[in-house]
Amino acid sequence: MKKIIALLLAAVMVFALAACGGNGDDEKTKGMSESPIAEVALNVDYEVPADFKIGFICLHDENSTYDLNFLNAVDKIKEALKLTDEQVIVRVNIPEGNECYVAAKDLVSEGCKIVFANSFGHENFMIQAAKEFPNVQFCHATGTKAHTEGLDNYHNAFASIYEGRFLAGVAAGLKLNEMIEAGQFTAEEAKMGYVGAFTYAEVISGYTSFYLGAKSVCPTVTMDVQFTGSWYDATEEKNAAEALIARNCKLISQHADSMGAPGACEAKGIPNVSYNGSTYESCYETFIISSAINWAPYYNYIIGQVVKGEKIDADWCGGIAEGSVVLTGINQDVAAEGTFEKIQALVEDIKAGKLNIFDTANFTVGGKAVENYKADVDTDDAFQPDTEVVADGFFHESEYRSAPYFDLRIDGITLLNEKF
Repeated sequence: MKKIIALLLAAVMVFALAACGGNGDDEKTKGMSESPIAEVALNVDYEVPADFKIGFICLHDENSTYDLNFLNAVDKIKEALKLTDEQVIVRVNIPEGNECYVAAKDLVSEGCKIVFANSFGHENFMIQAAKEFPNVQFCHATGTKAHTEGLDNYHNAFASIYEGRFLAGVAAGLKLNEMIEAGQFTAEEAKMGYVGAFTYAEVISGYTSFYLGAKSVCPTVTMDVQFTGSWYDATEEKNAAEALIARNCKLISQHADSMGAPGACEAKGIPNVSYNGSTYESCYETFIISSAINWAPYYNYIIGQVVKGEKIDADWCGGIAEGSVVLTGINQDVAAEGTFEKIQALVEDIKAGKLNIFDTANFTVGGKAVENYKADVDTDDAFQPDTEVVADGFFHESEYRSAPYFDLRIDGITLLNEKF
C-alpha cells in the first residue's frame, strides 16, 4: 500500500510541475548567449596619484537597476585603475534637492577632486557646488546645462543608448514575428507595451528607438506607452505593465528602474525586454535581452583628464564603439531563432555609420515625413525649440548636447497618459 501511495504522490508531483512550467532548472535548456556587442577594453594611459579621490552621488541604491549600473561601473573603474576604498567615496539615496548640494559639498571637504552625480534633478545643485568650488570638477549624468552655463568645472555626460534600445527592439520584433508565425496572433495584432517614467525627451527617445527597432523587422507593430510619474516605483511599474497586458500587448519593455514590469511579465507569461541589466535569473521564462549604459568609459575619461591636467568636454556622449552602450546576452530559450546573428550584423552597421537610428525615412508624424525640426537643445524655463536637428535624412540625436532631445511623437505609438 505504501508503495502505491508513493507512486501516486510522485505522479501528482510530475503533473503539478508540468502544469506550472517545471522546476526552473529544467527550463533553462539553452541559457544565455554572450552579448552580441563585443566588450571594449578601457584604455588607461595614465597613473592615478595616491592622494586622488573621486566622489559619487546616486539617486537611489543598488535596488534601482539604474543606480546599480553606476555602482557596477564604479567597481570596474576601481579595479582597472587599482583605486583603494579610501579613494572612492559613494553616497546613495541622495534626493533631487538641496541634499545633493550638501552631499557634493561634503565630498569636496573629504578631498574629492571630482564629484559625479547621476540623476537629472541633481543638476542645479551640482551647478551651485561647481560655482562655489572652482578647483573641483563636477560631472553630471543626464543633465542639459553644461554647454550653456560656461563653467570650466561643470560637465554633462550621457550615452547614445538609443543604439542599444534600437537593437533590443529588433529582438522584440523578431519575437513578435515568431509568435505570429506560430499562430498566437495575427500580424495586425502585433502590439507592444512600454512602461515609461516621465514624458521627457530621454524617455521619448528611448521608447521611439525601441519601437523603430521592432518595426524594422515587424512592419505591422504598434506600441502603447503607460507612464508612472516616477523613475523608481515597483508598484506603479507593475501596475503599468499589467494594464498594458490587459490591453492585449504581446510584449513589454520599459524605461523604469525596478523589477515591477519584468516581474509582472513573468507572472503573466509575456515576453519582456528589460533595461539596465539582465533579469534572467528572476524572469528566465520571459526575459529576452536588455540594453544598458556602461559608465566605466566615462569615469575613465574624466579621471584621466583630471590626472593629466587636461580639459574635460562640456558634453560627452559615448556609444557602442566606445563601450558605453552595451547589451546583455540573449535568452536563447525565449528569443526568436537568429536574434543573435541579426543584432550582431546591425552592430557592425552602426559602428560603420551605415545605420542611422532616427532615419526620417522610417517614421512619420501625423502622417507626414519629417524634413526639418527644431529641438530644445539650449534648455530654458519655457523649453523653447532653438536648434535645427534634422539633416542628411536623419534626426541627429545627442550631437548638440549629450542628453537626449528627441521628443517627436511618431505614428504607431500611442501614449495612454502623460507624466511630467
